[in-house]
Amino acid sequence: MCKKVFQHEALYEGAEKWQPCVTREEPIDSRKDDIRTDFERDYNRILHCHAYRRMKSKTQVFFATQNERICTRIEHVNHVASVSSTIAGFLGLNTQLALAIAIGHDLGHAPFGHCGEHIIQSIALKELKQSFWHEKNSLRVIDCIETLEDSSGNHKNMNLTYAVRDGIVLHCGEVDENSLKPRKDAIPLELIEKPNQYAPFTWEACVVKIADKISYLGRDIEDALTLKILTNQQLDELKRIVGGGHKAINNTILMHDLITDLCKNSNPEDGICFSDYYFHFVNKVKGFNYEHIYNHKRLRNYEKYARLIIETIYETLMDFYDGSDTPSKLSSLQVQFPLLTASFNDWLLKYDVNFRKNDDRIFAHKVLYDINRHDDYVLAVIDYIASLTDNFAIDVFNELSRF
Repeated sequence: MCKKVFQHEALYEGAEKWQPCVTREEPIDSRKDDIRTDFERDYNRILHCHAYRRMKSKTQVFFATQNERICTRIEHVNHVASVSSTIAGFLGLNTQLALAIAIGHDLGHAPFGHCGEHIIQSIALKELKQSFWHEKNSLRVIDCIETLEDSSGNHKNMNLTYAVRDGIVLHCGEVDENSLKPRKDAIPLELIEKPNQYAPFTWEACVVKIADKISYLGRDIEDALTLKILTNQQLDELKRIVGGGHKAINNTILMHDLITDLCKNSNPEDGICFSDYYFHFVNKVKGFNYEHIYNHKRLRNYEKYARLIIETIYETLMDFYDGSDTPSKLSSLQVQFPLLTASFNDWLLKYDVNFRKNDDRIFAHKVLYDINRHDDYVLAVIDYIASLTDNFAIDVFNELSRF
């Protein structure tokens, strides 16, 4: 294997794409003695935001937040960060950029994993004629929703670099081509209309994109084995796919083989890629996972449960809407629904132009809604629900369904 084969393609100061990649929407507060790079600062800003913390209580595949051995969304994100850093470091790419993209790539994931995402998407399409997918919502989270306090106590948007934002919105690991290469031009990211519409802008983002797949395929199998949901026949099929004389089937083995093969075969001419053998191997494992894990009957039952929760919260919040009198209606329902009304009221205080007038906190971030407009209120409800953790959504549902 040839180490550092991408060292002349890496995104460091002086690289052809450097200037657009370190561009931010606004100049960022800086300290004279700050020793961090732009991408290290982005990494820290993501690490300390609320959306990152909430991922510890969001589903990866299995709804098992009471089972500490089962992967949650935050663990998956950290797996992607680890795999991305390993690959980027070996190839000679900017590991700081890869890490920042990786830990932020799922900030916009809905509660209850991909089934929660699909449920919210159906609501957004029906009510607003807008699409909803977690990569685009992750961009909305980092651009508009998440805030950090500055040294004066002002709440400001995260204001990340273009390269990190680009890698996050274009990270989708559901790719079947065996060669990832970055696009040439910087494009307005807010105009992206669907997953995988464009290739990422940097080689580092291409690494994260494939690291996402490497990270979830093996770990999802490991969780399925832990939960004992695979039949003996399915286990035999999996052993035939994995082959190679391995006595055990676990995430460590699969990740090692995939990372090593990717590093051995990737170069600037061919792109980030596997050998033909491992490319077909990845697709076989992915096919196995979809047939026997992601479409498992118990997960379909769980999807019905998640749909009931999300749709109940959505319908209840829409019942609260009363145009300019919505604040009064929310206030009148505090005794009946204290958890939901307090939480949603805080959301509107932070992001709605009408509510913010009544709050004494120091806000310097974007205003997102004017709830005098019905569609703005619908968007506020969708944004709010998408931000919830599994556990909090369940608590709200229990409040709404019990007397």
